Amino acid sequence: MKNISKILWSGALFASVGLAQPCFAGLETPRIDQRQENQERRIEQGEASGALTNREANRLEHQQMRIEHQEDAAKADGTVTPVERARLTHQQNKASRNIARKKHNVRRQ
Repeated sequence: MKNISKILWSGALFASVGLAQPCFAGLETPRIDQRQENQERRIEQGEASGALTNREANRLEHQQMRIEHQEDAAKADGTVTPVERARLTHQQNKASRNIARKKHNVRRQ
């Protein structure tokens, strides 16, 4: 009976630590995270309104995923350096321009 309770308590401890970790990671780059959310919302809105085709939306979402992977890699060592922040901001700028360009391109019917 003692072993079961130890296992349950250790499982609860690991779960609480695992759930708390994303909160700490988000505090390091709040501007980058907020911008990612805004860009993902813009893609969803464009897809819903018909301004983006499924293929365009998929490519833009894939670009957002690559930026998220770069952000995860930057956070892996516990700090995000100014160079890493600049690189992420540059990638987000490119993605934002791509979203705007794809949402406003002219297609022939």
